[in-house]
Amino acid sequence: MAFEKDLFISYTHNDNKPLFEGQQQGWITRFHKALDAHLSLWLGKQPAIWRDDKLTGLDKFDQEIHDQLPKSAMLVSVISPRYLVSQWCTEEVRAFCEAAAVSGGDSVGNRLRIAKVIMIPVDNEDPLPAPMRQVLGYPFYFVDEQQRPIQLDPAYGDDKAQMYNLKIAKLAYDLSQNIKKLEAAPIAAAAAAPSGASTLPSVPPPVSSKPVVYLAQTAYDCRDARDQIEADLRTQGYTVLPDKPLSNEEDDYLAAVRDLLDRSKLSIHLIGAAPGLIPDGPTQRPAIALQNELAIEKSRSSGLARLIWLPERVQSANPVQQQFIDSLRKDASFQFGADLIAADLEALKGAVYSALRKLEQPPKPKPAGSSALPGAPRSVYVICDDDDRKPSLAVRKFLKSRGHGVETPVFEGDAALIRRANDDQLAACDAVLIYYGAGDPAWYRSVKIELRKLKGTRSERPLMAEYTYLDGPRTSDKQDLIDLEEPGVINGFEGFAEARMTPFLDQMERS
Repeated sequence: MAFEKDLFISYTHNDNKPLFEGQQQGWITRFHKALDAHLSLWLGKQPAIWRDDKLTGLDKFDQEIHDQLPKSAMLVSVISPRYLVSQWCTEEVRAFCEAAAVSGGDSVGNRLRIAKVIMIPVDNEDPLPAPMRQVLGYPFYFVDEQQRPIQLDPAYGDDKAQMYNLKIAKLAYDLSQNIKKLEAAPIAAAAAAPSGASTLPSVPPPVSSKPVVYLAQTAYDCRDARDQIEADLRTQGYTVLPDKPLSNEEDDYLAAVRDLLDRSKLSIHLIGAAPGLIPDGPTQRPAIALQNELAIEKSRSSGLARLIWLPERVQSANPVQQQFIDSLRKDASFQFGADLIAADLEALKGAVYSALRKLEQPPKPKPAGSSALPGAPRSVYVICDDDDRKPSLAVRKFLKSRGHGVETPVFEGDAALIRRANDDQLAACDAVLIYYGAGDPAWYRSVKIELRKLKGTRSERPLMAEYTYLDGPRTSDKQDLIDLEEPGVINGFEGFAEARMTPFLDQMERS
């Protein structure tokens, strides 16, 4: 279906006043230029964007605006408190919806032909048409440490400029996909519509075989990271949920999240210092914790794959949130079915695509080989810190002298490939020896948690042996393992001795 204009930008002129001394252009003008540049990359041509740029200082729904609406494929509505009190702006939205009903339908697949750009949060969106109130929108503001929303402007610094550009890129991509679908839609349906018809069938959504991803709602401090993950996934053709606002009533919120998780194959949870939204209800618990609990439910019942991103040094001043963070780090039940990523955002991205590859191409079951026979050579995965590669040489040489294969973690290279290689080693090995030397207690606990999760996925081929080899420096955490006589611990503080390896070898070689 052909349109003269790709976009119509609806805004109030009062929102286009320069905010800072010395600025020559207002926010809307700069937004228009940035969107034009990004959109041209995806469309492969110069986009046709219409905006009423008459500098009268007044909003007026004149004949020219009325004429442009039916000619436009998409409406970009820049929402602000001043926008919603403008009679002319809300009239533009209503008029576009009426025009869209007779020019291809009011949506493309399951996506409305109106993009809601939220410049500043509003108390309510009642003046907008009902379908528009049901879409998530694109927030172009950030929340400071006192949780005050501030209009996102590159003038606030390089980090805000990066956030702004990322949001523009995400918006441009989504708009381009809708515009292309509208251009490809047959015009026969519109031409054959009876006079006065209220709507026409929407362009059907494409059928995708890719797994649906539930990208959990986050607090303000993780919102930019979430936006990056969402933009990456949607660019690659994945369906990302939630795709519409969720109720703030606790019962309705829980029901909606359960429904979205039922549709998903992977859930991703980004955890920061802030607790975020608290749905209105009897428990008064943050949505971040509620989503994790519901995802655990789904993982137990149907094997939902999960990822939890918990930056290594994150701490919260909120006691409830800090308790939740501590539980994620120490309690395996809070991580059920999930990989915990305690690294930077790039490592999380690598883990996301690794998880999706596994869902799209499930690994074939590995047949039991000769290593299942007692006395046969085993594959031993010696898990150690990078600084322990040299100190662990004596242990590794001894194991090889007994005829066993020995592997250590991969430490260098692309983060996603590193994690995938280490996951593969952990899945393929016959036995694990944790070399606890340079690693700190947090490192040791994270390894133990990974091994507990591994046991749930290897019920048909359990590990033959799992031991911990202690080496210097001597710490209270390591000493506790000795004093409490924890099973499967080898005391190597006094130097390597073959005799101390006997229990590990006996258990592994006789299994």
